[in-house]
Amino acid sequence: MENTSRRSFIKQVGATGLGMTLGGLTFSAKSYANIVGANERFAMAVMGTNGRGAGMAGNFQRIKDVEMIYVCDVEDNALGKGMNAVKQAGGNPKAEKDIRRILENKDIDAILITAPDHWHAPATIMACRAGKHVYVEKPCSHSPGEGELSIAAARKYNRVVQVGAQRRSWKFLMQGIRELHAGIIGRVYFARGWYTNKRQSIGFGRQVPVPSSLDFDLWQGPAPRRAFRDNLVHYNWHWFWHWGTGEALNNGTHEIDVIRWGLGVDFPTNVSSEGARFVFKDDWETPDTQIINLQFADDYLVTWEGRSCNSRDSEGADRGVIFYGETGAMHTGHNGFRVYDLNNKLIKEVDSKEIIDGRDTSSPSANLDMPHIQNFLDAIRDNKLPNADIAELHKSTTWVQLGNIAWRTGQRLTIDPSSGHILNSPEAQALWKRTYEPGWEPIL
Repeated sequence: MENTSRRSFIKQVGATGLGMTLGGLTFSAKSYANIVGANERFAMAVMGTNGRGAGMAGNFQRIKDVEMIYVCDVEDNALGKGMNAVKQAGGNPKAEKDIRRILENKDIDAILITAPDHWHAPATIMACRAGKHVYVEKPCSHSPGEGELSIAAARKYNRVVQVGAQRRSWKFLMQGIRELHAGIIGRVYFARGWYTNKRQSIGFGRQVPVPSSLDFDLWQGPAPRRAFRDNLVHYNWHWFWHWGTGEALNNGTHEIDVIRWGLGVDFPTNVSSEGARFVFKDDWETPDTQIINLQFADDYLVTWEGRSCNSRDSEGADRGVIFYGETGAMHTGHNGFRVYDLNNKLIKEVDSKEIIDGRDTSSPSANLDMPHIQNFLDAIRDNKLPNADIAELHKSTTWVQLGNIAWRTGQRLTIDPSSGHILNSPEAQALWKRTYEPGWEPIL
């Protein structure tokens, strides 16, 4: 069979649950899909290619089992970046501005979502509903309620949803977490994460006509409509609550996920946050300097520190995580870790020597993206959960979202540790979900 007809046949067999016979041997629908899937290419599309998306689309295309069929972006220059990145990686994609048109194509197997934050969960839900597997960059949602909807969509339509928490697939970091769990520093009771950068002012934007190169209505998509300003697109939307989620979710999600992975816990009991827009006075709404504290009864304390406008390293690193235990400390960095005893003596070091720029918004290290991409494809073939499954990353993302909600309300939040839901604060509970542009509400 040709790839298209074979793919349709596999989906049909899988939907009926029936087996088939080849060469006298009987195969179940699942086993046949796995056999054929091992030899066929994944037909994919990418959504959002101004920065990170272009690099990731090229990374996917470089894998022999992937064909990036569509590049999707609502702005001409970004669309061109994506097209060029895929072509340079050996692909021959088609250009499309509206993701809904791509999702109508039954021959697309999976989609890479690297659009702005307000699109992540709605596009994930739309893709699952259309029968596509999803690789979605962090954060997996704009609000905790959206994360819950994304999990529901992944499970309802039996789709693999991998979140771009690449550290979950980094070999030496995985080793470090295993050794942490095995007790290399004893019982862990405190963990600290941090991120630093030297971002400049975004100034005060002016309402101007939308550039002819941008479909701003489609860029906003599920977000309620706001007027276009000249300091919003491309990157500065991160610092507006309406579309973005601040530095805490733009980058802190990575460190917080490593911490949650290391501690092996789900949700905190209390969350608080301090910070402000200290460095510049401009349109930037989210904190440029922020501390988030999460407490887990009398078991653990977690702190994340974000400094968007001061790049002084902490512990000799631009970003990272330290776990503190009864017998020592573990410093996890870029695909490696160091272990110290209580006298600050280095007792173990494991490092891949991979060169990584933790502040690179496009691709800190292509080599370290590849294992996570491969894990996503393997999960589809094997019908299993990926390393950064949506249900796991929803928990980590919720930790940071709760920090932002605490900051926005000025409250120390009390949390139900079984669900992550906020207790006893209607004001904070109102931020659990977001509103949508009429007609764009996510549908399961």
